[in-house]
Amino acid sequence: MLTIGELASYAGVTVRAVRHYHARGLLPEPERDHSGYRRYDGGAVVELIKIRTLAEAGVPLARVRELLRAGEEEFAAAVADIDRRLRAEIRERQRHRERIARLASGDSLALPPEVVEYLGRLRALGVDERIVQAERDGWIPLAAHSPTRVPEWMARKREQLDDPRLVDFYRSLSQALDRADDDPRLVELADKLAAYITRMADERGEDYLDDIDIESPLVTPMDRLAFDTVPPARRLIELLKQRGWTGWTKLERVAPRPGAAPR
Repeated sequence: MLTIGELASYAGVTVRAVRHYHARGLLPEPERDHSGYRRYDGGAVVELIKIRTLAEAGVPLARVRELLRAGEEEFAAAVADIDRRLRAEIRERQRHRERIARLASGDSLALPPEVVEYLGRLRALGVDERIVQAERDGWIPLAAHSPTRVPEWMARKREQLDDPRLVDFYRSLSQALDRADDDPRLVELADKLAAYITRMADERGEDYLDDIDIESPLVTPMDRLAFDTVPPARRLIELLKQRGWTGWTKLERVAPRPGAAPR
């Protein structure tokens, strides 16, 4: 036979909790022995563990009382319901944990994993962080607008980054970020980019280049984001127009400007 302190210790609760369960009618309170102590048997340990387990699972004590009095089938069904609820809560808490973790992970908070991977690859290639940020800011509205297209677009971006000429352009642009608009090296960059774009259009078709299905009102602010983050981009667009291409977010072929032959 066990004292109330020993019972509490076996069940992993406090003596105060045992007395509270007595008061709520959850655990029968035995008579005192000749020494004035209440003595508990093994059945009391089992019942107390049931009470503690159900209470810790969030079951209200009134419902605990009902379950302790239920038959085996009813008790088993109730336990199954509790288990389903707990599993749902665990999944929800896991989602909360993932969202909390993403708060510290920067890009992944607002972008799909494929885009985060693409931005990481740009960084690994040595592309200036300002260019990476411009790419990121552009992909946030694109991913929100057309989430189902993101895997397709990212597959294309990964393929393009396998081309050393495009990687060379990104690195050259990184070195040109702080140059003035009249720096002749921007002309060299425009030549590189125009040659790359033209080759891609000839090999893959213009739809391969201009496949961002967004409305015109969204294009302007996205271009402005890029121009504000990467100042040479505006001058590059002007130079590209002389070479038969225009647009930053939405690339289009145009007639080369008369009297402005590529240099």
